[in-house]
Amino acid sequence: MPGAPSSARKNVVNTGLIHESRCARIAAVIKKPSLLRTMLRRAIAPAALMIVGVFFGGYAIFGPNGALAYGDIERQLAVKQQQLAMLDKTRAELKNRVDLLDPKHADPDLVDELARKDLGVAHQDEVIVPLEK
Repeated sequence: MPGAPSSARKNVVNTGLIHESRCARIAAVIKKPSLLRTMLRRAIAPAALMIVGVFFGGYAIFGPNGALAYGDIERQLAVKQQQLAMLDKTRAELKNRVDLLDPKHADPDLVDELARKDLGVAHQDEVIVPLEK
């Protein structure tokens, strides 16, 4: 501003200085990370580990194999043990019948019973009464 009075030049110069000092302060603030940002960066890893720990801890307590499911697992075990005892008894009965049907020394009464049952043959003086099991 060549034709402007000196006071106008002074204002422009002062305005320029004020503008430059503001830019310098803003640049300093931008370059220097804020305290909040620094704290957040430092807290990310512990927070993530805490979330993972809470997840696995909750799963260990409330999950299907957790501490609270232990009573239910024991009840299921008792039921399965009863079923196993019944199956063992049935297996023993079937093993006995198989042993009685061994071709080397078959039990004649059992062979007769099975033949009459499977073939439906009987003597004329016999009465067959089917029994439901």
